[in-house]
This record gives sequence, structure tokens and C-alpha cells, in this order.
Amino acid sequence: MEIVYVYLKKRSEFGKQCNFSDRPADLNIDILPNPELAAQFVERNPVDTGTQCSVSMSEHEANTERFEMESRGVNHVEGGWPKDVNPLELEQTIRFRKKVEKDENYINAIMQLGLIMEHCIKQNNAIDIYQEYFDDEEEVEVTEEASSAKTINVFRDPQEIRRTATHLSWHPDGNRKLAVAYSCLDFQRAPVGMSHESYIWDLENPNRPEMALKPSSPLVTLEYNPKDSHVILGGCYNGQIACWDTRKGSLVAELSTIEFSHRDPVYGSIWLQSKTGTECFSASTDGQVMWWDIRKISEPTEVVILDITKKEQLESALGAISLEFEPTLRNPFYPKNFLTVGDWTARIWSEDSRESSIMWTKYHMAYLTDGAWSPVRPAVFFTTKMDGTLDIWDFVFKQSDPALSLKVCDEALFCLRVQDNGCLIACGSQNGTTTLLEVSSGLSTLQRNERNIASSMFERETRREKILEARQKEMRLKEKGKAEGKDDDQRDEELATNLEEMVAQAEKEFFDIVFTELKKKEVEAMAKKTKPKKASLEMDEEVEGDYTGEEEEVSDEKSV
Repeated sequence: MEIVYVYLKKRSEFGKQCNFSDRPADLNIDILPNPELAAQFVERNPVDTGTQCSVSMSEHEANTERFEMESRGVNHVEGGWPKDVNPLELEQTIRFRKKVEKDENYINAIMQLGLIMEHCIKQNNAIDIYQEYFDDEEEVEVTEEASSAKTINVFRDPQEIRRTATHLSWHPDGNRKLAVAYSCLDFQRAPVGMSHESYIWDLENPNRPEMALKPSSPLVTLEYNPKDSHVILGGCYNGQIACWDTRKGSLVAELSTIEFSHRDPVYGSIWLQSKTGTECFSASTDGQVMWWDIRKISEPTEVVILDITKKEQLESALGAISLEFEPTLRNPFYPKNFLTVGDWTARIWSEDSRESSIMWTKYHMAYLTDGAWSPVRPAVFFTTKMDGTLDIWDFVFKQSDPALSLKVCDEALFCLRVQDNGCLIACGSQNGTTTLLEVSSGLSTLQRNERNIASSMFERETRREKILEARQKEMRLKEKGKAEGKDDDQRDEELATNLEEMVAQAEKEFFDIVFTELKKKEVEAMAKKTKPKKASLEMDEEVEGDYTGEEEEVSDEKSV
């Protein structure tokens, strides 16, 4: 029989312990110099030796273990009562208070604390230490620091099959979390076995996601509810609208039905600023914008078809790939101005000028994928490109080129989201990597008179575009008038030539009719002339016949 013993501990945790002690060094071998070996060497004279004046230093890197943190809540209840007193029973608490109030020590303590509290109250009434004396003044912080940005963290898709980070959403309370939607937008090219999960990341722990969201179809959009940070809205690739409550776990809490959902992927979803905080919009390339209430999300409250022909037909509707509400769609400081990205350029528009944009960037070699305004600086916005570059534009500082261009990654950047304080920027890439960047204080701090400068710049460009539009409209009217004048002249000439032809044709027809009538009358006249001749000939023949008859009678008589 074989006896086997399995050791479940490390070798250092069992067996005899090793004891170490100090002792003097031992000389094992000593090799003396041999003068005879010197004859085999050649002396080199002179000798050139390089000397470094600076101190030699070495660089060493070590990968330390990251401390994992967890968020836990604490429920505070009313305390300070004795064990025999139930704080939920009103009679017991009243009885205990009366008992304490009769105590002499309690009365003395209240009298002493009352004097101190009265002094503090009078002092607060005399001087308001929280009063702001310069509320109307704008923040003035002039920073001459060069524009820069640095990478803070990188969040990688934990799945083996890489997916595109299609949308980002910051946590509304403190912005310490980031929700990332992962999906494959290549039509019918999704890899077999691709996961449908999207994740919520803690900014301090990029090793693993804090929570996984498990939808029935990959998420294209993801948005936190600004009024309830536990509720998340998602738009799926199959057109459904999903809603999560992070307190209930990773599974979907509410889901729209297929027959009342979009027919294409939901590329835009956004919460409305309503009293209930449960209403939202969704948009898709199927040409529909749907209004939802997550309390009854089985079917939409209202559906709007984006048909410019006003026939309300999906066949002629325009698809929507972006959906924003007024506070984020337009410049946070100037609601009339908004930013669009496409056609290898970014453009700034104004509601007062609908024919063309008022400002635009240069055309880039790489396609632009996303853009966003800075929430703290009115003249700063961000754009991402297909070559993995993040461009930061400051129109007050420079208009022809970006103030800072940063190579974030080697693959294409797909989405972009800026934190509320303007310091942190999250960029999602095509391979599912989300990079967190921190910009310098010069790009995240309001500069002196920046609002007035940006406002005057936008107004100036708007007036210029209005003048150009009016001039172009006037030129179009003139060209149209000239074209109409040419058409009138040509029409008159054609009418004159046509009139001559018509007169000639009418004359020809008239004379043809006249000639026809004349011929007819001639024929009738000829017919009338031939009829009396025939009658006279017949009468002559009868007379002659009578004469012959008489002659015959006479001859008969003579013969008799």
C-alpha cells in the first residue's frame, strides 16, 4: 500500500526553521601576483579615457500590487437612549425626557450652554461670515501655462473579443464613475460569441469594472439619470430601450417591446428635464424620435417621424445619429450656438443663420468622429479623429489650428465625453479602450473677459453670415430675374414666329376653304346649265315625232 501525504502549506510554513547568525569572513584562497606574467603585456602610452561629469544614475521600475477598494453604506439611526427605552415608542421617550429635565445637573448644564449659545447667535447676527461681497464679479484667473494633457487611467474591455466603446456617460454625483457602452456596429459582421455586456468603471480601479450591465442586445448608447444616479438608460443595437437600477443588480429592470421599438440601432438617448425625472427621448437611423416614460416603457408615449416632406412616411424619413437636449447640444454659455462634427471638419452654427455655419475648422486628413464643448470655457471644444488623435480647440487663442493635438492611441477614437468641471476627458476607441485624460488648468479655467470676447466673436460672425446670405439671396434673385427676362424674350420671339406661322396657316386654310367653295359652286353651276339643254333636246325630238306622224297619216290617205 502506497502512503501519500499532501502538503497544503508552503515550505516556509512547516519544518525546522532556519536560524542565521553573524560570523567573521573566511579566506578560502589567496592568489599572489606573478611578476613573470608582466612580460606578456604591452604597455599602452598615452591612454585616452572619457570621463562623465554628471552623476551616473540608474532607472528602475516596479509593478506594485494595487489596493482594491469597495464602496459600502452605513445606515445611521437615532441613538443616545438607554437600552430599556425604545426610541420608537413616543410615551417612553416623553417619560424619559421628563425624568432627565428634573435632574439638577441637567438644568445647570443647560444654563451654562445657553449663555455660550446666546453669545454665538448674537455674534452671527452682527457679522455674516459667509457673505459674498463680490458676487457679480466674474472669475479672473490668468494662467500663462502652456496647454497640455496627460493620461490618468486606461480602462480596457475585459472581454477577449474586442468591441467598440460606442458611448460614455459620467456619474452625476461627483463624477467618480464612468459608464461605457460596448457594441459592434459593423452590420451583420459581429463575431460569434461576442459578449453583450457593458460596464460601469470606478476611476480609481481600472483593473476590473465595478458593475456589469447585461442587456438582451449590445448597447449603443448609455446615459445616467441626472436626478437619480442609480437609474441608467440604454439604447440597444436591436432598437429596444432598456433601463437599469444599479441597486437591483446587473439585469434589466425595464425593457421596451420589440413591436413598439426602433427598427434600427438606437444611436441617441437622452433624459428630459422633467418634474418626474422619468421621461426620455430616443433616436435611430430608422427616422423616428420616440418619447418614453420609464414607468411604462412597454410602448412610447409619442413618436415623431423625421420626414422633411411632411407626409409622415418612414420611406422618406431622415435617419438620426445624434440626439442632444438644449443644455448640452449647444454651447453651455450661449444656447443659440451649437457644434456639429462631420465631413472631415467641425462647424459652429447659430440659430439666426440657417443657410451656413458661422465658424468652422480646417479640413483634416482623418475623419472626425465626435465633438463636445468645454463646460467651463465658452470658446473651447474637443474633437476626436479616426487616426486616434484628440484635438483641443481654443478659438480665442487660435482659429486656424488646434491649441493642443494629442495622440491618444493607435486605433480610431469613436466617442468623447467631458467631465462637468472640464478637467477630465474620457475617450473611447474602436478596440474598446477608454482613456482618461487630465487637461492643464489653462484649458479648464475661465480666462479674463473670455465670455465677452467669445460672445462678440460669435455675434460678429453671425452678422457676417447674415450679410453674405442676404447678398447671395440678392444675387440669386437677380440671376433668376435675368433668366426670367431671357425666357420672356425667347417666349416673345417664339410667340412672334408662332404667330406668323399661325397667320400663314390660317390664310392657307381660309383660301383652301374659299377655293373649295368656289369649285363646289362652279360644279353646281355647270350642273344647272346642262339640265335645260337636255330638256330642249327632248322637246325637239317630240315635235319631230309629231311631224312624222302627220306625214304618215297623209301618206296613208293618199294611198287610199
